[in-house]
Amino acid sequence: MRPDDHDRPAPDGAEPPARGLGLVHEHDRALRITHDGAELTRYVYRPWDAQLESPRPYFHPVRTLGGDTVSLYRPHDHVWHKGIAWSLPNVGPANLWGGPTYLRGRGYVQLPNDGAMAHRAFDRLAAAPDAVSVAERLDWVTEQGETWFEERRGFRVTADPARGAWTLVFETAFTNRTGAAVRIGSPTTEGRENAGYGGLFWRGPRSFSGGRVYSPEAEGGDEMMGVRAPWLAFAGRHDGHDRAATLVFVDAPANPGHPVQWFVRTGIFACVCPAPFFSAEVPAEPGEALRYRYAVVIADGDRRRAGSAELAEAGLAELERAAADAAPGGGSGTQGRVAVP
Repeated sequence: MRPDDHDRPAPDGAEPPARGLGLVHEHDRALRITHDGAELTRYVYRPWDAQLESPRPYFHPVRTLGGDTVSLYRPHDHVWHKGIAWSLPNVGPANLWGGPTYLRGRGYVQLPNDGAMAHRAFDRLAAAPDAVSVAERLDWVTEQGETWFEERRGFRVTADPARGAWTLVFETAFTNRTGAAVRIGSPTTEGRENAGYGGLFWRGPRSFSGGRVYSPEAEGGDEMMGVRAPWLAFAGRHDGHDRAATLVFVDAPANPGHPVQWFVRTGIFACVCPAPFFSAEVPAEPGEALRYRYAVVIADGDRRRAGSAELAEAGLAELERAAADAAPGGGSGTQGRVAVP
């Protein structure tokens, strides 16, 4: 079979450029996802954080296909904010967010309750030119060393250069192993107004402060806090070259409580979190698995509300495709599969 053009050896013997998506495993530290050889994101699964910061896996840096960074790591105002990370501040009395815990009638109090989400093993590391997929097992461990939850986590990355965008599908199923119900909430369920954060949390670059927020029904800024919508987008500008980028977060229709409430800020800093525990606690019964799935579409340019809606549709399609590939007899998710302890 005749090789493709990009597989033909160069006359000078130079290595041909990488094409499509790639996966690089930094053993016992991180996974790097690339597109045409350039890093899109790094998933740090064994962080080196202090216990105060509730060590847990995170995606950082997160970059657009054009190479612009759209995430922030360990900002001085909240050192436990790290790129994109599954983070929960109120898991019963435990804190899997980092820092102080908000207590009704007392406010924020630093307690010895900052737990960790600890990587156990990868069940799948699959790389193909059109998709990278990962399946992981984790334990949620209290600061005292007790395992309260077991989590099965997966994520899938696809790229769409024609749209100038790529998509991260993130899914989690976590099971209570304590023998008693654990109520999962937020500072708002403890009495702090409009502080319902907890879930898949993104912290944006400093230059994104003052950015624009788009939903199916509206656009604005901080006043979008707490809205319910099937998707929410955030557009911001970069320092130095004045380019823009848009991130569209999509709540899977099968998620409990869909459409989700959104925790979003634009003024003091840029952040978005689909927050399923925003205004009401969700009990996790013993042996019960709670499941949530999201898509995050990362695009170059300010796509405005109409363009964000198109990206949301693309994200929804990727959620459906990821579910189909994960099903028995599914598609490309089996290519390149390895098990890594």
